[in-house]
Amino acid sequence: QVQLVESGGGLVQAGGSLRLSCAASGHTVSDGAAAWFRQAPGQEREFVAVISWGGNKSYYADSVKGRFTISMDNAKNSVSLMMSRLRSEDTAVYYCAAKRTRVLLTSTSAYNYWGQGTQVTVSS
Repeated sequence: QVQLVESGGGLVQAGGSLRLSCAASGHTVSDGAAAWFRQAPGQEREFVAVISWGGNKSYYADSVKGRFTISMDNAKNSVSLMMSRLRSEDTAVYYCAAKRTRVLLTSTSAYNYWGQGTQVTVSS
């Protein structure tokens, strides 16, 4: 099993920045990939960004491309999401997810492990 714990959520003004972190423990997914998803009230969970566990490949949703950066710290077994130029529509619960294969996928069904989520609220 892999346990994922997110941190770093909070309240920020529009145009500001916030950094989310996800620490992985238990069995590692060193041959896999890690991703961030988000879910706003009344909406389905949507893909944000994904990175291969080695950190050499990443992919972003169009809505966050150029504003968000996903990165991997292999030594700490953690993945981060740096969010800049935040907008009110970025308000959601953000979830970290991981899977055991390195293919970069955007579907929630592809991910075996999930964190509990962290709230990000962007005030306009």
